[in-house]
Amino acid sequence: MKLNFSLILSIVLIGFSTLMSCQSGTVQEHKPNIILFYVDDMGWQDCSLPFHSETTRLNKIYHTPNMEALAEEGMKFTQAYAYAVCSPSRISLMTGMNGARHQVTNWTLRMNKSPDPEHKEITPPEWNMNGMSMSGDIPLTVQAITMPQLLRESGYRTIHSGKAHFGAVGTPGENPLNLGFDVNIGGHAAGGPGSYHGEYNYSAAWRNADRIWDVPGLEKYHGTSTYLSEALTLEALAEIDKAVSEEKPFYLYMAHYAIHAPWEADSSFYENYTGKDLSDFEAVYASMIEGMDKSLGDLMSKLKETGQWENTILIFMSDNGQPSQATLNKPLRGHKLLPYEGGIRVPLIVYWPGHVARGSESSQYVMVDDLFPTVLEMAGVDYRDKVNQVVDGKSFVPYLEDPELRDEDRPMFWHFPHTYDQFPYSTVRKGDWKLIYRHLDQSLELYNIRMDLSESNNLAAEETEIKKELATLLSSYLREVNAGMPILTETNKPVPYPDEVD
Repeated sequence: MKLNFSLILSIVLIGFSTLMSCQSGTVQEHKPNIILFYVDDMGWQDCSLPFHSETTRLNKIYHTPNMEALAEEGMKFTQAYAYAVCSPSRISLMTGMNGARHQVTNWTLRMNKSPDPEHKEITPPEWNMNGMSMSGDIPLTVQAITMPQLLRESGYRTIHSGKAHFGAVGTPGENPLNLGFDVNIGGHAAGGPGSYHGEYNYSAAWRNADRIWDVPGLEKYHGTSTYLSEALTLEALAEIDKAVSEEKPFYLYMAHYAIHAPWEADSSFYENYTGKDLSDFEAVYASMIEGMDKSLGDLMSKLKETGQWENTILIFMSDNGQPSQATLNKPLRGHKLLPYEGGIRVPLIVYWPGHVARGSESSQYVMVDDLFPTVLEMAGVDYRDKVNQVVDGKSFVPYLEDPELRDEDRPMFWHFPHTYDQFPYSTVRKGDWKLIYRHLDQSLELYNIRMDLSESNNLAAEETEIKKELATLLSSYLREVNAGMPILTETNKPVPYPDEVD
């Protein structure tokens, strides 16, 4: 029998093409979905899941069963850090840049206007008060390529739901659609909602406040009893359904406004906390936390319902510590805006099937800057030749795969040269040691975090060599990134760097 060479070649080519097509489909099918569940103003202990070595009073007050369930499925980080206020944390997770480098060092809202009040002794430096953008010539902004943009370029459907707070009103950065997102649900320039109540259209009008806080784009829920956290979740769930039906991997940035002010009771949970020896504020605050936790549970249920649970990475984190009005997260000292642990230490849970051991825990300290390289590594995206910014964050994938791994040599930096509600400062942590430099009086505070979690014993006078080492390290970094230092009224000169202070 005579063989037809052309026919055989065609069959081989068709088979090869089919094989490659199947392989390509398999890669696409198994590209992990990613949910970054980002909570606003939630302290380290504002949940029923203990992040301390022992259960605290707050763990017994709050009810967050879905956080507990997520931790049972993934890894809990007991030493995760953000910045002490929202915008710096959010710009850092989007870009991988440290706050001192991107210089969005305070919260943003109005174009070319800082929230810092006048101070008789000190004036904040010029900073990027207009937030961030990916391109253009907007003054006082940092330009960078964002995480969602890189994920979108690699095939992800990118969904934003909730609080944005990336750029000031009137700048491109106020709209998440200009920062790499395909979908924007309720995100704009403001860092808090006008109201959490659908009855008030999520608007500040009912309390005669500035309408700049009104949450956009949720008109279908106006006049209803739908709480804001629930409305944002319902819209996010619909977007997950859409991505799954299109067989496209998705990145969902579920960025709740809760539990930021205004503090308004979530009626679905408020009664759970009345009559329990709590103040009304505590009951309201607790109801908002439980409503946020319900959102987490609804997302987890949706992933299981759609068959995506085993193919989804879920990261839970907060953008800073609890506000000063809320109960302090003892044994931590301080609150939002302060350099102490209560202002910057936050909950972090990571679920990554096939990579993270169930119910595991890591005491390695990590930073919000690290989300950028970590998420991109998880997604298989090499960003190094695609960005124009210096990425300060370090991927914590190695710690996810080996919870016993430690790095005590890495320094982490904070920079808040502002007069908004607190004193201006710069901070460095390396290993167990943490140095705080107060700009007003140029004083130094030194704490051993492992031995003194409450930061009650200032060792600056005793541990002079460690103080000097950290002051030099902090000063070198501030110089490297050209961090702005505030101006002293008395001398009309910038505050000296900490290594210049006797």
